[in-house]
Amino acid sequence: MGSMNDRKKARLKRKNSIRKKLSGTKERPRLSVFRSAKHIYAQVIDDSIGHTLVTASSMEKNAKEQPEFENKVAVAKFVGKLVGDRAVEKGINKVVFDRNGFLYHGRVKAVSEGAREAGLDF
Repeated sequence: MGSMNDRKKARLKRKNSIRKKLSGTKERPRLSVFRSAKHIYAQVIDDSIGHTLVTASSMEKNAKEQPEFENKVAVAKFVGKLVGDRAVEKGINKVVFDRNGFLYHGRVKAVSEGAREAGLDF
């Protein structure tokens, strides 16, 4: 049980060192990704005012209504497209990608690829 706690601490340590260098502005908000064991969440945040501008997650109704995904990476790509489409709708084209201490691999990478396909630039 202790090792899980160590893994979380290590991720939070990585997250803090990333966040020191990276923050979302009005021109380039921050696309933050969080992944849990079952779900994945993405949000676009303007840190200058501390507001979440756009969000998407695998728990939403339209993500659940999709035909069965073959794996969690496919779900993550769909969530990336969702958040990308919503951001572009709101006139946000450029973002800074915040992997939130997770390794840029698998589901986190899939979210960024989906968002790029939707027209976000980062």
